[in-house]
Amino acid sequence: MTTSRSFILICTVGIFSFISYNMVRMPALSLFAESLGASPERIGLIVSVSTLTGVLLKLPSGALSDIYGRRLLLKIGVVAFGLPPFLYPFITDLDALTALRFLHGLATAIFAPSALATVAELYRERRGAALGTYTACTQSGSLLGPFLGGYLIHAAGFSTAFITSGIFGCIGMLLFYSLHLDVAVPQRKDQGMTVVLSEMWKGFAAVAKNRKVLITSVTDAAKMIANGALMAFLPLYGVSAGLNPGEVGLLFTVQAGTSFFSKPIMGRVSDRVGRQPLIILGLCICAGTFVCIPFVSLFPILLMLSAGFGFGEAVVSSSSSALVADSSEFKRLGAGMGMQGTIMDIGHASGPLLAGLLIANLSYSTAFAIIAGIQLLAAGVFWVTIKRLEALPSR
Repeated sequence: MTTSRSFILICTVGIFSFISYNMVRMPALSLFAESLGASPERIGLIVSVSTLTGVLLKLPSGALSDIYGRRLLLKIGVVAFGLPPFLYPFITDLDALTALRFLHGLATAIFAPSALATVAELYRERRGAALGTYTACTQSGSLLGPFLGGYLIHAAGFSTAFITSGIFGCIGMLLFYSLHLDVAVPQRKDQGMTVVLSEMWKGFAAVAKNRKVLITSVTDAAKMIANGALMAFLPLYGVSAGLNPGEVGLLFTVQAGTSFFSKPIMGRVSDRVGRQPLIILGLCICAGTFVCIPFVSLFPILLMLSAGFGFGEAVVSSSSSALVADSSEFKRLGAGMGMQGTIMDIGHASGPLLAGLLIANLSYSTAFAIIAGIQLLAAGVFWVTIKRLEALPSR
């Protein structure tokens, strides 16, 4: 009974926390930065910096939770969700906004690895189903957050959106502090950190030699470059095309919703037809829809393109994660998935930076075409590399 209560509460905390986080991230952040006078390059940096926090800290925070317990790291994580949104209304300087985004990025960097590990420990026998349920709850934030944030900006301004985001985060924080996790507390001593870091290094050294895992992860990162570029610059393009912030928020909701509902279906399809063809198909869909966006200003067509991009994301993600799992040794499965996640975060952080540089020096249409080309190039390199690896004699 305690386990079920803990699981329900941590899922609920995840819902409120990620709604809060995504209310700030899309479309509010780009529009707010622009209102402070940010250039496209600076907007790209501001949007990407919270993802860079995750690149730097997700693996160490996961290791620390092994040593000091999940609850301590989760306590820090929920505070990082709940309090920073209340600071945004007082920001008038781009440097302060960049620093606040790095601070806010601690929320997912610290909370996410510990929450996933907690769920895995709560349900050792039904781990897959439990993790699937938890991640679905957190993904609801990508569905509701942009929609709520966009319409609050349109109706009442940035401050109202940020304060409401903080309220959602604080609800998650208060729920967590009423939560008693049914997870064993580690009994590690002074050498715990050395042991954990040593094992983590061994795992990643082994995975780094697995070329199939690496090429799949890099291919997935190409998709995330486009995703990050959309997160930063679709709000600005949408407003310049005559949409209001609420409609822009709905574009992200449709993208996330299409991806959310398509992933389970496409995962089953990949089990039947194979991973590689679907990864190629998904990247082509992402590139095709992405490159069309700067040529469209009608809201219904932008909705269709956003849905198409979300479907392409689902096709790639459901197959790439499965291919990484297929290609990893069982004892290195966690390291393989961790490697994929880290490389994906690097791609996600690179997208806004690259798009900002390209848009500042070229145009939206040229920038989007170049990023779409990167996805097609990644698809071609992936196809050729996988064929060569499969042709090699097995050892």
